[in-house]
Amino acid sequence: MAVTIKECLELQLLEMEMLFSMFPNKGELNLQDKNALSYVQLYLQNMKEELPPLIEYSISVDINEPKAKVDLHVSLPHNYPHSAPQLFARSNALDRQNQQQLNKHLLSHISSLDSGELCVCAAVQWVRDNSTSYFQISNISSETVPKEKAVKIIFHRMWIYSHHIYRQELKKKIFDCAKQLHLTGFCLTGKPGIICVEGLKENCEEFWHVIRYPNWKHISCKHVESMETEGKGDTLRLFHTFEDLQFQAHGDYGLRNDYHMDLGQFLEFLKQHQTEHIFQILFGIEGKHSDN
Repeated sequence: MAVTIKECLELQLLEMEMLFSMFPNKGELNLQDKNALSYVQLYLQNMKEELPPLIEYSISVDINEPKAKVDLHVSLPHNYPHSAPQLFARSNALDRQNQQQLNKHLLSHISSLDSGELCVCAAVQWVRDNSTSYFQISNISSETVPKEKAVKIIFHRMWIYSHHIYRQELKKKIFDCAKQLHLTGFCLTGKPGIICVEGLKENCEEFWHVIRYPNWKHISCKHVESMETEGKGDTLRLFHTFEDLQFQAHGDYGLRNDYHMDLGQFLEFLKQHQTEHIFQILFGIEGKHSDN
């Protein structure tokens, strides 16, 4: 007998109850959308016909040796546990290579579990039991690198175009992800919506992966600027923060939350940041100002 979405969502709520009991302290378990569980409950009570937003959250897992934290990021498809969850473990104390290995082995472990079984608690336990060795490898690797040797990195700047950006939960996801990945740039709300992120290449690519999941339609990465540099690449940044960019609505659209951004103001903003050339890449037209 086929399992329904409602049966899957009921199991997801049961697992969330277990996780909240395991991580009762503030900051240990953080929902991306604090109303997500309420939307699921309304759907299960037949009070809402459309599918609720995905349950997405992060869990801060304490590692005893060495003293460190691993943040486990989780996104549950509507038919989880009958399809695999999206899992990603991150720690500031791990270098890139060992973090990749940690995630590779975590996903391998989860895929070995019985299909149709809740597995986030098992993922948490695996991270607790197995993360120590990756930290030890990371420490050994860092000790073998001469301190005076400058490390080269790839600095990225991504220009992302969307048909529109309105929803508050989507904006929150964009800003939370940019903050977690130490990216600067901006998000321009309206129609069209524009996002610029700049920082380490792997962080920009992860941001692009996260915000596209599971299925953001009408979004594309229009242009990528990539530069090799030493250090953290901060001297290459054009933006000091990740800014919530808003311009006056162009035109009167009544009570609808459906406004077109003022392209003239946006072009002026790009000029102020020496990125005027991006206007034509984004919109296919050359940016011009009137003299008025």
